[in-house]
Amino acid sequence: MPAQKPTIALTLGDPAGIGPELIAKLLNDPANLQQGNIVLIGDPWLWEAGQKAAGVAVATQAIASLADARGAAGDKPLFVAVDSVAPGQVRQGQAAASGGASVLKILNLCMDAVMAGQIDAICFAPLNKHAMKQSGMKFEDELHHFANYLKVDTYFCEFNTLDGLWTSRVSSHVPLKDATSLLSKERIEDASRLIYDSLKAAGIAQPRVAVSALNPHGGDGGSCGREEIDIIEPAVRSLQQQGYPVEGPFPADTIFIKARDGKYDAIVTMYHDQGQIAIKLLGFEKGVTVQGGLPIPITTPAHGTAYDIAGKNLANVNAMRNAYLIACRMGEAYRKRWGES
Repeated sequence: MPAQKPTIALTLGDPAGIGPELIAKLLNDPANLQQGNIVLIGDPWLWEAGQKAAGVAVATQAIASLADARGAAGDKPLFVAVDSVAPGQVRQGQAAASGGASVLKILNLCMDAVMAGQIDAICFAPLNKHAMKQSGMKFEDELHHFANYLKVDTYFCEFNTLDGLWTSRVSSHVPLKDATSLLSKERIEDASRLIYDSLKAAGIAQPRVAVSALNPHGGDGGSCGREEIDIIEPAVRSLQQQGYPVEGPFPADTIFIKARDGKYDAIVTMYHDQGQIAIKLLGFEKGVTVQGGLPIPITTPAHGTAYDIAGKNLANVNAMRNAYLIACRMGEAYRKRWGES
């Protein structure tokens, strides 16, 4: 009997953005259908709008709920119809509370399904944090919503990946003026261990992890800041004593050059833009965000909703495809981990 493919839930993302178009383009490629047992969940009218925007028509097989996904696996993507937002509540290219509520409702259904063993991973099309906050989300970003919903009480952070290079960060969606207050030896150790262990779980036998400095020129021996001396270097030494072969801290303006040239598999950055600017310059239309530290696999493109081009058939599907393929790999590992055959 051939091996069972992982069952992957796909969502359409923010209804006012490029997500529906991206999913239509993704599922219009037969090669993508071979990687996983796909179950798309969303509003039928929005799925039709996405196909229209992309200029494609994708045949799907309707099922009643995510609970039916494993038993209904076939040659076509499965589709679970959900009424989460009405057409009149969506104005293309604009963030709205109705769109945020739609995203939250569907993602919560997907998380419930993974925890119930009905699917193996979630891959969501781009969402908008402001719209989600308008709809009542009480957290700074979707990762914190996921962690709260899944009752995660250990360290978690977003990973951004590009062509085999992964990044984690010590602080995330907070004002830059607050980022240094979140810098601590413990958080650096947590971020480093999490990305190292996650890379091993993803199949890299001996991950090579570098830790970034905070200050210009790595602090210049303390003349340009002491965080490297007082916090980051002690964290690196502690990690090495624990058996984690991490290196650093290295100045942020050179470490990504070394990683680009293949010396490292992952970089631990100190704040959001320190890693994001580099990753997006290296490949904005290919990058993927992995929600690190959660008990279930969740991925998404690293770019946003691109409201300015929504509905114009201009959206590049590469990052969406990469996010889906990573979800398939992680979903396969998740399924095996829990003894699914």
